[in-house]
Amino acid sequence: MTAHSGEHAVRESSAPGGTHRRRDPRLRHEQLVFARMRTSQDRFADAITALAGTMGFVYVHAVWFAVWIALNLGLLGRSAVFDPYPFGLLTTIVSLEAIFLSTFVMVSQNRQAARENLRADLDFETNLRAEIWAVHTGKALGLNPEEIERHVQETIRQSRRAMDSEAEVQPVDPEAL
Repeated sequence: MTAHSGEHAVRESSAPGGTHRRRDPRLRHEQLVFARMRTSQDRFADAITALAGTMGFVYVHAVWFAVWIALNLGLLGRSAVFDPYPFGLLTTIVSLEAIFLSTFVMVSQNRQAARENLRADLDFETNLRAEIWAVHTGKALGLNPEEIERHVQETIRQSRRAMDSEAEVQPVDPEAL
């Protein structure tokens, strides 16, 4: 049975003499780690950015501007005019909205960059764990690490040539590994 506690899973196992718990050194899940880092301000900024990034937001603004301009051009009577041309109040409101929306977008972009950094750190941990396990497994199987590394380097060179070359270069044959 496995339960999650913090960033590591805790595994319970029944053994003669009772149940014991031990830490299972599994990788942290990026979404869970990132969710713990979010504040209410971050969630608010994300919600505003998500709303502002929709076509509905654009349509509401288009209707709002059309109604505002129609009212203030006197199309519904002179008594409805409250912001005559050149629409100074509308300009001020739209400018303030742009300032706040750009700030929310920058906050969300900074959080996305932090998330990418976290993802890169977790990828590095995963790759390091895989490398260490592979080395230990290879040693246990009696494989020569230097020979394997030479083979890996040659495979990487072939793969890069295939990606960089304009000419048709055969990809690395998995059977040759």
